[in-house]
Amino acid sequence: MKKVDYREQALKLFPWVCASCGRDFTGKNLRELTVHHKDHNYKNNPPDGSNWELLCIYCHDNEHSRLVDAEWLSTKNPDKEKGTTATHSPFADLKSLLSKPKNDSGKDKEK
Repeated sequence: MKKVDYREQALKLFPWVCASCGRDFTGKNLRELTVHHKDHNYKNNPPDGSNWELLCIYCHDNEHSRLVDAEWLSTKNPDKEKGTTATHSPFADLKSLLSKPKNDSGKDKEK
């Protein structure tokens, strides 16, 4: 199916609403509504539209940018990697510090 054919078919099948952001489209701004292939294969154009969704130009651009970004991102999950953990506990001795007796001037008594 040609690009023009599947776009016209998608506009007949689906409401003129962006499937991502929900923006409505009319005749004036309909040119900003694009057909996105869910499997990212522009040659896969079943006549029932099962591989299509209508996206505004901004959401369509975002959808494809996420795929490009994913290629460059690390597949490692730093949250699941085991490493050294902090051993310092800054409040460990807080109770004993608070319970020290004070003299009349408010300063700690010297030993």
